[in-house]
Amino acid sequence: MTIEKFSYDNRIVKNFALATIIWGIVGMLMGLIIALQIPFPGLNIGEYLTFGRVRPVHTNAIIFAFVGNGIFMGLYYSLQRLCKARMFSDGLSKFHFWGWQSIIVLAAVTLLTGHTTGKEYAELEWPIDILIAVVWVAFAINMFGTIIKRRERHMYVAIWFYIATVVTVAVLHIVNSIEIPVSILKSYSAYAGVQDALVQWWYGHNAVAFFLTTPYLGLMYYFVPKAANRPVYSYRLSIIHFWALIFLYIWAGPHHLLYSSLPDWAQSLGTVFSIMLLAPSWGGMINGLLTLRGAWDRVREDVVLKFMVVAITAYGMSTFEGPMLSLKSVNAISHFTDWTIAHVHIGGLGWNGMLTFGILYWLIPRIYKTNLYSAKLASFHFWIATLGILFYAVPMYWAGFTQSLMWKEFTADGILKYPNFLETVTQLMPMYKLRALGGAMFLTGAIVMTYNLVKTMKQGTLNAEEAAEAPALEKNEKEHGGHWHRWIERRPVQMIVISAVVILIGGIVEFIPTFLVQSNIPTIESVKPTLHWNCKEEIFISVKVVTLVTHKWCDLSVPKLNAMVNIPKQESLYMIIHSNGDRSEQVRTYIVKEENIQMYGITII
Repeated sequence: MTIEKFSYDNRIVKNFALATIIWGIVGMLMGLIIALQIPFPGLNIGEYLTFGRVRPVHTNAIIFAFVGNGIFMGLYYSLQRLCKARMFSDGLSKFHFWGWQSIIVLAAVTLLTGHTTGKEYAELEWPIDILIAVVWVAFAINMFGTIIKRRERHMYVAIWFYIATVVTVAVLHIVNSIEIPVSILKSYSAYAGVQDALVQWWYGHNAVAFFLTTPYLGLMYYFVPKAANRPVYSYRLSIIHFWALIFLYIWAGPHHLLYSSLPDWAQSLGTVFSIMLLAPSWGGMINGLLTLRGAWDRVREDVVLKFMVVAITAYGMSTFEGPMLSLKSVNAISHFTDWTIAHVHIGGLGWNGMLTFGILYWLIPRIYKTNLYSAKLASFHFWIATLGILFYAVPMYWAGFTQSLMWKEFTADGILKYPNFLETVTQLMPMYKLRALGGAMFLTGAIVMTYNLVKTMKQGTLNAEEAAEAPALEKNEKEHGGHWHRWIERRPVQMIVISAVVILIGGIVEFIPTFLVQSNIPTIESVKPTLHWNCKEEIFISVKVVTLVTHKWCDLSVPKLNAMVNIPKQESLYMIIHSNGDRSEQVRTYIVKEENIQMYGITII
């Protein structure tokens, strides 16, 4: 048996670790700013630092910059060791790193300047979407190439989750990003009406599933056993966890569209599969926590294990709450309230944040061949971050219930007791201030961690080319007995194909009927505008986008408007619906060129 010598590339791991730390601070800072802008409106400064501009920067920075770089950091470290092979291409690794950082910078600039598609978690315009696809394909080639040339026959469970992540994120991004460019920084979705909503939340929910969950489960299956020095609790449970999770998750998107115009069968389907998701999700949580059997005494002393235990617990809480929120009876309480904000941040701060911190504290000292600079600072970080999560989530849960109860309260005469939305907002100000305090505590912990890890790096030396050796993989090695699942674990190509088929089933079943039933699902040509009669307003509807924008009422009785006919299709047109608020008055409708809008004292945003 030939023993081959090679080295692991720790430089790429270090780069992604630094990016994780830096973008984590930036993303959390953006979150703190928007948390403060609600109770303190004066902090909405200028055009570029308003809540509407900063909020998508925060979500994209946390999801794709902080968590994204955290995924790549953990994956590049663990995959090389699980495969006993260096990454397939150092060049692709570098391209992946710098390409991903370029995407993050472009995203921040374009979102702050107001260039957005308006689609949740997919706000970036078409040139950046193309760049994302190119960088993701380079990453996929690098990862799959490493798996193909591995020196370890068996593919460990973490690799299964990495494969499902890469395949599914590619499918989600490509399908949801089909759009029609009209300029270098503007495009319109190729979908319309309820089909657009279905595709968007099929993507939005599964961005959470396959970007914030499955890759982190892969990291959990690698780093928790490493940190605890214990084997995974149950191999069989990991099999059930993986296949059930990736099959069921893809169906659950419609639970974001309850009480909407989405067909009832699709809403019910999303609810049913969301409830079923509880089983594999909690199976994964149990597998993670029970991996610590025999090592719980170490949790008192080992800060890394503390972070990981809280992370797995938050995963369990969040994946219990999600299925519950998909029930229509519960959703009737939570919908449009801050309960959803609390739910999201239990996952974001607890699951993704705490696991990332734990991995950083475990990984950095190892690749720098030194000990952690200060265990006390790390312990302080753990406690202030944990308290920060509580100070964030509890007020938001309270706010959510308060909103729901106030919106549904009637007087004895059957009139809404709180008809003005601002009455609920002012009632929630103390909760919003506490939420900002929780966010500030969490950010403080991250800053302390940054100081601690920088000092750790300075006292050590990066082991950029970590020497390793392993026997070469024999191509014609005979397969011995064992669990039936071993067959697929030795065949990466088949694993990729079967994973793709499993995740495509749910989307196909939901998409095809919804796209074919034209009779009861309006498309963009037949959408009718809705006019609210209880206020004086005018509603601008872009003929291309069907986007509603409200302004103060003003007199539009200009004769020239009625003469605007036979306008070429390539012009930017707006349909203006004008009413003075009197329900008995006939609505007047005009079609106007964009260039003529300002002639009549109207502002377009």
